[in-house]
Amino acid sequence: MTSGLSLRLPSADGVRRYFGMSRFAQVIVLAPYADEVMKPLTRPDDSRSWEGHFEQLDLFVGAWVIEFERVRPRSGLLRHLESLAWPYPESVQVLIHDEDDHCFGLWMMRDGVLAEQPVPGHRRLHGPVLTTGEYPPYPPDPGVLWRTESPMPTGFSTARQDIRPAW
Repeated sequence: MTSGLSLRLPSADGVRRYFGMSRFAQVIVLAPYADEVMKPLTRPDDSRSWEGHFEQLDLFVGAWVIEFERVRPRSGLLRHLESLAWPYPESVQVLIHDEDDHCFGLWMMRDGVLAEQPVPGHRRLHGPVLTTGEYPPYPPDPGVLWRTESPMPTGFSTARQDIRPAW
């Protein structure tokens, strides 16, 4: 069986292609006292740039989860979360696990922007920018969060190569 990552590695001609495959990702939002802020996001809304809705988790701290099956339906999610009136923005944590990540990545509010925080023993790797695909323009690739002791795949680097926001 071929992993999703191997399908996104550069082919012989150096171009990455997705072959119409799915790209599962889970997003968990942890935010104390944010029930009212998150309530609208628990209902479908076609006016949002991203698709789907969050489900509330039964935890003592405010927690919500959403799962995405493909890359395109999640575009704009982080910008949307940044725009909300959080009661305690400094306590908002967004955990994201893309299907090829070795662990969840952590985003927290810094100066009104959700910024990825370093995870000890891991690094985010980025492949070349996709220039072809089934539905151009192809959405930006978020890269993969890999353990530092794992070898870097050919064609990947720690430098972000596509400046468009992936989330």
